[in-house]
Order: sequence, then C-alpha cells, then structure tokens
Amino acid sequence: MIKSINPYNQEIVYEVAEFDRKEVENAIDKADAQYEVWKEIPFSERSVLMKAAGQELRKNAREYAEVITQEMGKPITQALAEVEKCAALCDYYAENASKMLADKIIETEAHKSYVSYEPIGIVLAIMPWNYPFWQVMRFAVPALMAGNVAVLKHASNVMKSAMSIEKIFDRAGFPAGCFTNLPIGSKMVEEIIKNPKIKAVTLTGSEAAGRAVAAVAGNEIKKTVLELGGSNALVVFADCNLEKTVKTCVQARFQNAGQSCIAGKRLLVESSIAEEFTKAFIEEVGKLRSGDPLSEETTIGTMARVDLAEELEKQLQDTLDKGGEVLLGGKRNKAYFEPTVIGNVTTNMSIFKEEVFGPLIGITTFKDEKEAIALSNNSPFGLGVTIFTEDFEKAFRLVPKFNEGAVFVNELVKSDQRLPFGGTKNSGYGRELSQDGIQEFVNKKTVYINKY
Repeated sequence: MIKSINPYNQEIVYEVAEFDRKEVENAIDKADAQYEVWKEIPFSERSVLMKAAGQELRKNAREYAEVITQEMGKPITQALAEVEKCAALCDYYAENASKMLADKIIETEAHKSYVSYEPIGIVLAIMPWNYPFWQVMRFAVPALMAGNVAVLKHASNVMKSAMSIEKIFDRAGFPAGCFTNLPIGSKMVEEIIKNPKIKAVTLTGSEAAGRAVAAVAGNEIKKTVLELGGSNALVVFADCNLEKTVKTCVQARFQNAGQSCIAGKRLLVESSIAEEFTKAFIEEVGKLRSGDPLSEETTIGTMARVDLAEELEKQLQDTLDKGGEVLLGGKRNKAYFEPTVIGNVTTNMSIFKEEVFGPLIGITTFKDEKEAIALSNNSPFGLGVTIFTEDFEKAFRLVPKFNEGAVFVNELVKSDQRLPFGGTKNSGYGRELSQDGIQEFVNKKTVYINKY
C-alpha cells in the first residue's frame, strides 16, 4: 500500500494499493488505444472538455484544496489559489491551443510549404508533491489539447491528489484513457519509460531524479523535458523601493513554506542598505502565522514530510558551523520548521551552494553591480532571478548578464501560463506553458508540396 500522511498531525490521509506490472501494462495499453481516437478529435471538442475541467475545478475548489492541504501541509488559502490557477490554465489552453498549433506557412520555391504540429502519443509525467495539482495540470492540459494522452506517476505522498486530478478529467467528460494515474513507486519508472508505447517523458523534481530519467529516456531515444531544482537569488539594490521589496522577498521565500523550485533562496543585499533592509525583513517574516493549515488564519504551514525538515536542519547546522548567524527562527518540531533568517552567509556555506527547500534563507551582501551578478550566477542552477531597483535603465542593462531561464524585476519569479517556463544549467531543459510548452510534445512535421 502507498500511504499519504498529513504532515501537520501525522494522520493517514489516503492509502491505495500499488499497481503491479500487469495493471501498469493494461493501463498503458488502454491509454494507447484511446490515443488513436483522441488525436482525431477536433480542437473545438477538446476545448469544450477542457473548459469543463476548469469549471469542475472551480465548482469543487474547496474539496480539491483540502486534499492538497491535508497531504502536504500547504495553508488552505494557498491551496485554493493553486486550484484557481489550474482552472485558469484550462481556460487559457481551451481558448488558444488551436492557434498555437495552427500550420505555419513558410514561403519557399514549393507550390506550398508549411510546418504542421501533430501529437506523438502517450506522454509520461513524473511529478512532485510541492504543487500537487499545478505541476500535473501544467503538463496535462497542453498535452491533451495537443492531441496526446497523459500518464501520471505522482509523488507517493500525494496519491489522493493524483486520484483527484484523474477524477477532474473524468467529471469533465474526457474519455477514459486520456488521463491515467498510475499508483506506483519509483522502482517501476524505468520499465515504464522503456515501454515502446510511451513516446516522451516530462519530469519535475530533483536533479538526481532528472539525471536518472534522462539517462533511461536518452538510451531509448525519447524526448524529455526536465524542470529540476533552483536556487534563485533575490538581488536587492540600494535604489529599490524598500517597503515593497521587503514584502515581495518574504512572499518569494516563504510561500508554500519555501518548498518551491522557483522560490527566492539566496538574499543578496547591497551593503549600503543591508542593516536597514535586514531589520525590516526580519520584522515582516515575524508576521507569518503558523497553525492548522486548514485555518484561514495560517500563513505558513508545515513542511511536507518530517525527513525533509530534518534535511533542512542539517543544512542549517552546516551553515552555522561555518560562521552563519541565526537572526530569526532556527528551530524544528517534527515537520514544522520555523521561518528562519541567517546572516553572515558566504559562498562556501550549504545554504548558498545547495538548493534550500524549506522556510530558511541566508543574507549575503555585495558592494556593486559586478559583485551582485557574480554572486547570483555563482550557482549550479539557473531557473530564475529577481532584481529590485527603481532604475529601469539599469534593470534592462543587467538582464542579459544573468544566466537564468527567467529574470523578474520587482516581482517574485512565478509561472504564468502565457509565458514559457524553464531553466538553464542544472535546472533542466525544455519549456512548459505558453506556445513553447504545448509545442514540446508534438511532431513538427515539414510539408513540401511541388506542382509539376
């Protein structure tokens, strides 16, 4: 049995029998058979179904949000926002997919030449627990609208979320086999990727998981998209709007208890305002309220599992051993980790060098633009960066100097269905969302027609 445990009270939320090899094969066969039908369904009909999925999400938003909160500890207000974001995603692709995949006419010597965008078949998704609905939907929605079918291997601690997402597509009227949830552990993933009916793989997760999946898929010559870790810098220049910057930095770091690939994880502050900024930042972090994640008053929940909180504790201790100073927080109680701010952070410390997946952030100071850019780029990851400045000429000038998949100015890095999302370096490759995302898993077919 696979069990999901409520990290707030350690009670069992859901348990499901793990599929055996035969059940997995049967599910993939059923999905493959459905693909042959689904790929012929016109965009107009797919759009109606996807709109219905969005309506289902909004109609039963509380039901789905409570599943998220109970399984991984996200405050209910943030879980409701996640559900609404998924509904907006459904609307966006229902309204735009046909235009995004329309034939692209290219003028050549031919009578007619163009590129068509055709589905490829079953896409396997291996998804994480931190945004258990959004991560899945941002893959599944464009994949289905493109004419593919989706098979999901979700994280083992959010199996009720996985089941709920399957229920959403079922309630919306999608034919059986369009979206299939496989309740399995990680040990079966390699065999599934090797199944010839699986045509591509997308993974959101750790760097180690990404390397393992890419190695198997590469050997099978199958397309992959990897959205891996991040260690985003929040670069605070002296000419920023201090009050608004502080609030944005707190949200960027502590939303979802800091358990996000695109969270701000390294706080880089210009020396001349470091003291003033740090005081205001600590004061704002202190306003976060812990408690029952199902309460509307709670603004920071537990971490998703006890072992994750323990790992964060180790990173903190390593940092303290090397000279870091606790300015706020620093204590753990089971899966709950206090919002924590560390001063005197240098580049040799764990919380600077590694991805920090929890409610902890270190402050490092810089003297000038050159040092700020060097510190930000001093990371194996390249998912995103935020710079805070009121000098927009400077902002435009600095954007190309950051080795990231995204640069945000005076705003936390976030995913938006209208914009491509993905990273560089060890943060992975490929893009999700927007037109770029829906075109990742299609056959871009060149058509050249001559007239004798």
